Amino acid sequence: MSSATSIANSGPGRWAAADKRLQPVAVWLFLCCGLIFLMVVVGGVTRLTLSGLSITEWKPVIGIVPPLSASDWAAEFAKYQQIPEYRAIHFAMSLDEFKSIYYWEYFHRLLGRLIGIVFGVPFLWFLARRQLPRRLAPPLAGILLLGFLQGLLGWYMVKSGLADRVEVSQYRLTAHFALALTIYAAILWTALGLVRSSPFPAANRGWRRASEAVLVLTALTIVAGGFVAGTRAGLTYNTFPLMDGRLVPAGYAQLQPLWLNWFENIAAVQFDHRALAVTTAITILLLWVAGIRGRPPKSARIALHLLLAATAVQLALGISTLLQAVPVPLGAAHQAGAILLLTAAIFLRHTLRPARV
Repeated sequence: MSSATSIANSGPGRWAAADKRLQPVAVWLFLCCGLIFLMVVVGGVTRLTLSGLSITEWKPVIGIVPPLSASDWAAEFAKYQQIPEYRAIHFAMSLDEFKSIYYWEYFHRLLGRLIGIVFGVPFLWFLARRQLPRRLAPPLAGILLLGFLQGLLGWYMVKSGLADRVEVSQYRLTAHFALALTIYAAILWTALGLVRSSPFPAANRGWRRASEAVLVLTALTIVAGGFVAGTRAGLTYNTFPLMDGRLVPAGYAQLQPLWLNWFENIAAVQFDHRALAVTTAITILLLWVAGIRGRPPKSARIALHLLLAATAVQLALGISTLLQAVPVPLGAAHQAGAILLLTAAIFLRHTLRPARV
């Protein structure tokens, strides 16, 4: 029997002794998480600087080489000048200004290729050397497949802004963002399982349910933020907590059917994100108070402290970003804060996972 197989068949009490044999796998997975974090932040800057449509073709292999000569740059600029965004927004742009937005999108795509290599090559290496527990091979293969689908979805998103729109579809942008965070969460959960070996007793089901509620609320708030970004709703109603002097903006339900407002009406999109953010923050605060007064394990207490800190930082970033009408540094920091908050919520839930039987 291989060492990986023996690890996979070990009971919960034996995982701590076996962790060292899986340390390279854990380091690899955490490295992938770090790269995805960077990818999401760069993607945020790309969106905020209106750089995402600067590369109008998808060339997964040869696209790794940027324009190198004056004629290459002129050709790329000419392609960009054919799309609606250039004619409506960047019609006075110089070639040097085009290069500045081009490089943001180029770096974003380059990071995507790098993540594919950093995840895919070690996965095949560990698999060939039987250093992966059998239980991890299928989910990691699924994550690799999701990574390829993410590349396709990214191009599908970009295509939505090349013909009839001056920006990409908010639906496709949010789907692209959500899939990136889904991949991040799946890798993070797997990595945590390799370095943490003391599951919480199964009797404390209430704490797990509470942590799951926090995780769901956090995810919903982040997804709602994707629609704020996709509709540029953060550029309006730049006051807090009221919107045009009202708690609920006057134009909240102006579209029919009602649900369409949640995705296409700027007033409703921003209000929903605000409401979800405040609800999530209050829920986390209440859970933290319950944790201080109750008897969760030490790891869960630490996770609760980290979650509350991440919530405070993200709430401050969100309000500041709104009041300042989304400057690029604050907007990027707010997107980074969303990932950190999601990380803290996942970490809390992982500390409360039941023991395997």
